[in-house]
Amino acid sequence: MRFELNILGCGSAKPTTRHLPSCQVLNVRDNLMMIDCGEGAQMAMSRQRLKFSRLRHIFISHLHGDHWFGLPGLLSTMGLHEQTGTVTVHIFKDGAQLLQQMVGFMGQLPYHLEINVIGTQPACIHEDNAVTVSTFTLNHRVPAVGFIIREKPKMRHINPEATREANVPHWAMNSLRQGLDYVTPEGIVIPNAQLTTDADPSVSYAYCSDTRPSPRVTAALEGVDWLYHEATYGEECKRQAHARYHSTAHEAAQTAHDAHVKQLIIGHFSSRYLDETPLLHEAQTIFPNTRLANEGMLVALAH
Repeated sequence: MRFELNILGCGSAKPTTRHLPSCQVLNVRDNLMMIDCGEGAQMAMSRQRLKFSRLRHIFISHLHGDHWFGLPGLLSTMGLHEQTGTVTVHIFKDGAQLLQQMVGFMGQLPYHLEINVIGTQPACIHEDNAVTVSTFTLNHRVPAVGFIIREKPKMRHINPEATREANVPHWAMNSLRQGLDYVTPEGIVIPNAQLTTDADPSVSYAYCSDTRPSPRVTAALEGVDWLYHEATYGEECKRQAHARYHSTAHEAAQTAHDAHVKQLIIGHFSSRYLDETPLLHEAQTIFPNTRLANEGMLVALAH
């Protein structure tokens, strides 16, 4: 079952010829969720052949322009694609008010646009049959949150040989996948563990946009499998990073290390860098399992 990350933009502040502003899309069992929506998001979706019709949720981390100025254009284009159903935008109150005004100029949209107003206090803001999406508080110049997407527990795997030997009927297989024992017509209970094997582990992914390093952020990220963390600057610009409420690559790696995450992806790069390799090396000295984000990047979060 798919749980994939598509990087659409990983630059900070402004679009450049190298990077688009923040935007990424999670493919969760062929349903798409967008996190942040900087300029160029809809073009990046087209380039990466992501279907607009499958995009149902858009999560905005904060209201700086490089994280949501692509949203009005994206919503308008989705209307032109004759999208139906419901599209939900999760956004702060001030952004919700502005977005509603912008939508008024788009005419009648063929889909239902739902706006879920979020706040800075940690909360579960979305749940479906595959994942939960929760927020955690960041340390930025404006109200800002990160997102943690956690897969729900998966079903167990059927052991075909064992179920054949026990003459388990087809109709009972789904119950076995859910972890239930099988009771024969004679009333004999066959333990689930004899008929199935362990489910695949559930995976968690955290998105940590603009923030200064913070013990509160580190605590929220404890034990996640994958972490995308901003690394706008290198240590040589640490003073500038903190003045603007950002992190260095070294600090992003230290957060990943202290939070015991498994894999780190760094992004939100300043346009001052024409090559982010030094940022990668800086992070890897602290946290070796680090990779650089880049537009067009596809990461299989679960296997």
